[in-house]
Amino acid sequence: MALIQDELRFHLRIKDGDVGRYVILPGDPGRVPKIAALLDGAEQIAYNREYNTYTGTLLGEKVSVVSTGIGGASTAIAVEELIMSGSDTFIRIGTSGGMDMKVFGGDLIVASGAVRSEGTSREYIPIEYPAVPDFDVMLALKQAGDALSSDEDGNRCHVGVVHCKDSFYGEIDPTNVPVSATLSAAWDAYVRCGCLTSEMESAALFSVAAARRVRAGAVFTALWNVERTKAGLPDKVCESSERAIRCAVDAVKLLIKMDKKS
Repeated sequence: MALIQDELRFHLRIKDGDVGRYVILPGDPGRVPKIAALLDGAEQIAYNREYNTYTGTLLGEKVSVVSTGIGGASTAIAVEELIMSGSDTFIRIGTSGGMDMKVFGGDLIVASGAVRSEGTSREYIPIEYPAVPDFDVMLALKQAGDALSSDEDGNRCHVGVVHCKDSFYGEIDPTNVPVSATLSAAWDAYVRCGCLTSEMESAALFSVAAARRVRAGAVFTALWNVERTKAGLPDKVCESSERAIRCAVDAVKLLIKMDKKS
């Protein structure tokens, strides 16, 4: 199709050579410069729609930071066009709402898998196939997260399954939609299974990565805990993603070192 056969990728407006093998994926375009400041010599490459792209280096390797906007569909577009441009290792950084009682606002959650309560992943892999991260990327995130954490509420690092959805307000107030019974029953089941937190992009990311045979992982900051709030239990509210940003950058460094040895 001529429309998408231009030298520039249709949505990201980048071309071959503009981005690195390693890419950090925040949702917010405004967060990209903040993350890129932790790279060496980072410069803005393009900004179109929700997609803000910077590229610099870490340990001598080209690394990019690209925003995805909110949700699975826009995330899948970004990852597809980044793969077309030569990227093959992706780390999602985002915010989330805690579900398991042990999660407090400020905690880090490294995803070991994602509940596919969204639609994008179904257009990439069969519903029976799990949405899971690359093992090496997950381990790098865990190692980096543990180094930045301590055993206190709001400063821990957890590893486990996350819930991925399309409707933000379906989580905040599921009783206010016609399918409230369905949403509430599913949510309760996920909580009983030990799901750690809820967010909106990891299932799509992991599914695109599986379909395209590339590596992906994800780390989230819990802003607060939905279930603790509902139960009237103490919780913390966190408005900073600093630790998750550092976790993602440090994990990329670990992966670069590992890849150089292989």
